[in-house]
Amino acid sequence: MRNRIFLTFFATAFLVACNKDSLEPNGFASTQYGNTATVKMSNSWWVNVSLPGTGYLTPLPLFFQTYNTAANSIDSMWLDNFNNLVLAEEVGFPYSLGTGPDSLAGLGADFKCKVAVNYSALTFSTVNAVNYYGDTASTFVTVIGGRILPNAGHSLSGNPVDSIYMRAIFSNAPHPTDTFTIAGVARTEINADDY
Repeated sequence: MRNRIFLTFFATAFLVACNKDSLEPNGFASTQYGNTATVKMSNSWWVNVSLPGTGYLTPLPLFFQTYNTAANSIDSMWLDNFNNLVLAEEVGFPYSLGTGPDSLAGLGADFKCKVAVNYSALTFSTVNAVNYYGDTASTFVTVIGGRILPNAGHSLSGNPVDSIYMRAIFSNAPHPTDTFTIAGVARTEINADDY
């Protein structure tokens, strides 16, 4: 009898732990951040990418994340698109920032870089930061005018959320002076708000 009780307990615990609702989309980290130095700026986002005169480069917003550095410093954080722009090309989106015939930017548009933060103003920027999704010796990202705007956006289902905005220049883009606009809204983790 005791074995049945233990077996029932562990089977129930296993089923609860493997609940599909606890999984993150595309295997990305949860947006449930602790008390880090950049907690007001750290989030998961749904962002659109555009170039002047082209409109959005992908038909749906892409997953993007901002998070603290290992030093947990108030003056820097990571920007990370998890190589989603390359993934966009692989699933057949009409434009791509990766390589290929419809490429508009080249490999540098997928990026992970550290940015300087003004935490009290919720702004961030960097000049020629190493792109950790490119050749770290020759691929650089400049981020201009980055900011988090509290409650300035709306999720897919209309919930008020923070928004994010920045312009980015990639050193290895076919046209290295192209300035991409990356803007979007915070991810709520509500299924109706996910793309």
